[in-house]
Amino acid sequence: MTDHSYRDARPNAEVVLHPSVFPTAARAVAPRVSVVIPTYNEAKNLPHVFAAIPADVHEVIVVDGHSVDGTIEVARSLRPDVRIVLQNRHGKGNAMACGFAEVTGDVVVMLDADGSADPAEIERFVAALVAGADFAKGSRFAPGGGSTDITALRQWGNRWLNRIANALFGTSYTDLCYGYNAFWAHCLPALELDPGTRTHDGKLWGDGFEIETIINTRMAKAGMRITEVPSFEFPRVHGISNLNTWRDGFRVLRALAVERCNAKGRRVPVTPVQLPVARPAADEVPAAAEAAAERAGRTA
Repeated sequence: MTDHSYRDARPNAEVVLHPSVFPTAARAVAPRVSVVIPTYNEAKNLPHVFAAIPADVHEVIVVDGHSVDGTIEVARSLRPDVRIVLQNRHGKGNAMACGFAEVTGDVVVMLDADGSADPAEIERFVAALVAGADFAKGSRFAPGGGSTDITALRQWGNRWLNRIANALFGTSYTDLCYGYNAFWAHCLPALELDPGTRTHDGKLWGDGFEIETIINTRMAKAGMRITEVPSFEFPRVHGISNLNTWRDGFRVLRALAVERCNAKGRRVPVTPVQLPVARPAADEVPAAAEAAAERAGRTA
């Protein structure tokens, strides 16, 4: 197995682990992987994304925000076994909460639908989890990662948000605002995410892009073992991103403040279990060579 230069990003301080950190049985060496993909008018991008998803994932859950371009129909035509979930409010955060509630696998992978993240990297995230991490945090700035999409302004803002988060939570994140992550499904209770019901304005705090920051901080507060995994970000294949640098940057900053003021996590002692550290063989998770070749052509 190739060394992917995983790095420990958990808090330096001694913490009392959340009771959901350890399952009742040892973790699977070949876990069932659930891929959660939020979508809104991503019909043109789904063929690129689905082509690179490893063939042996347990399930693909598409959480749609009521697209009008045939996204759901395209998803079903590409992958007949896809699970479709309609989100009940607006925003990426609500989509992720709705998708997480439907997961039946052992591992949850958060994957964007715009083609900016390479699904072939799922193997890296699963390997990090099997090796002992609770939360595998994707990073464009870890050794082996990178981006051909991030602007100088976004990189500058991300750097400062990293510093603030690390100072507040005792972590050592290098890429707080990157949304390609994976974690064990039994960690979901620690996130305390509830899709809830529709409100009069259709959106609640936590329903937007700040969801990634909320997940990062709650994993740290719960004492989860956090590992950063190098990841490469590409420009979206089709369409225009809904990300707004200033608006979403301030929402992330607010999320850090809100999470810091909330409880630091449940103080319930647990007894760690012995976990297997074996990683999947290189040929157990297909690398989706066809999609990789297509990406290479796009970035050449």
